[in-house]
Amino acid sequence: MSENEINPENQEQEKQNLEQKTLNDEQKAQPNFTQFKLNKQLFSAIEQAGYQSPTPIQLKAIPLILDGHDVLGIAQTGTGKTAAFVIPIVMKIKFAQSQHPRALILAPTRELALQITEEVKKLTAFTDLRHVCLYGGIGAKTQIETIEKGVDIVIATPGRFMDIYLTGNLVVKELKIMVLDEADRMMDMGFMPQINSILEVVPRKRQNLLFSATMSARITKLTENFLEFPLRVEVTPQATPAQTVTHFLYHVPNFKTKINLIGLLLHNEVFDKVIIFAKTKENAENIYKFIHRKIDKNVRVIHANKGQNTRINAMEEFKKSDIRILVATDVATRGIDVSMVSHVINFDVPFIHEDYVHRIGRTGRASQEGIAITFCNKAELYHVEKIEKLIKTKIEVKQLPENLHIEETPYEENQAMLLDIDYQKRKENPDFKGAFHEKKKENQKPEKKKFDPNKKTTNPRGFRRKK
Repeated sequence: MSENEINPENQEQEKQNLEQKTLNDEQKAQPNFTQFKLNKQLFSAIEQAGYQSPTPIQLKAIPLILDGHDVLGIAQTGTGKTAAFVIPIVMKIKFAQSQHPRALILAPTRELALQITEEVKKLTAFTDLRHVCLYGGIGAKTQIETIEKGVDIVIATPGRFMDIYLTGNLVVKELKIMVLDEADRMMDMGFMPQINSILEVVPRKRQNLLFSATMSARITKLTENFLEFPLRVEVTPQATPAQTVTHFLYHVPNFKTKINLIGLLLHNEVFDKVIIFAKTKENAENIYKFIHRKIDKNVRVIHANKGQNTRINAMEEFKKSDIRILVATDVATRGIDVSMVSHVINFDVPFIHEDYVHRIGRTGRASQEGIAITFCNKAELYHVEKIEKLIKTKIEVKQLPENLHIEETPYEENQAMLLDIDYQKRKENPDFKGAFHEKKKENQKPEKKKFDPNKKTTNPRGFRRKK
């Protein structure tokens, strides 16, 4: 035997060398941002932002966008799609040139517009590129002043963009790239007229990018009008929950029992950063008041009736973990880019079924594990079935906790749920008249017979009626 074979020290050294070689080979095989041939300023910004390696949507979309193709991207939230279009935009624009914008990014909500703006701010940190975020809810004066100083990238909601454009303060003749982000949400929110108006005023010769989590018939129609020979990028089957999210539901009979279940769950320390979604402003306010009074003062609520500054401040507090719980309506379904959200709770099942994917996508982001829980009453089962059909999987049903106090359903709430069920059945079957209709028919008094003077009858006293 040779000395190397019998010397334990040499064997250990060989083992370490082999492990190091394997690690180096793995690092070489792992994709990184250097493969996109980005300039030094952008690469430094990516490193400073803490991005380790490109996500699947970034790997597929960035080279195509850099090559000038129109791109249709289908990707769920939390996959890094914002950076997938911001990185190539920054690379293509490179530096400030004139007073007028060369890139326009449209988003359906101000929350999402602000989130995209944060991404643009990070990725332009080492350049002289200027950007502005245009959204409603506040005065346009400051936004117009920023535009007049010169801007390269505009991030905007469709309505505010057109408002400022029509004042003559926004010149779009130098626009080279246009992005529609969360296009499916734009369709749901009825932005099609504003989008058509924008398409009429921007230059015809431009690069177009459209990103959506779902591919509905309306999105297909939009791509025909908006994109020219698009290359489709799809990293996951459309309308599917992220693999990092565990989701299940509880059958809960009524509103008060749902409130009791919220209280039971939130007393568990595992629920350390939670978003609770409600279908209405009233439900959101009631949930917030209950939590604030009975469970935890570190809670905020956001919905359409809250002022813009209030909503922004609540989001900032939640991002910084200054508050533990955020209660929101679907105004915040998209546009919440918060890391380390441990749980999402759907207090109500969303009636826009695609929103289920976006709601639970608030957790399990950036490869982190997350849990999404849905509360479902008997009237919401219809929507759960539609969601399961959309995501092509059954949602696991769990037994209610044994120590949960189940309240009796009030008469008014039960009647409202029965009416909802009737409406759902009529929607599926136009010939269905409804349980209430059938019940009413059963309870109707028999029709009174008309008096026939020629018919021989006996009056109540037993006398024959005279002819």
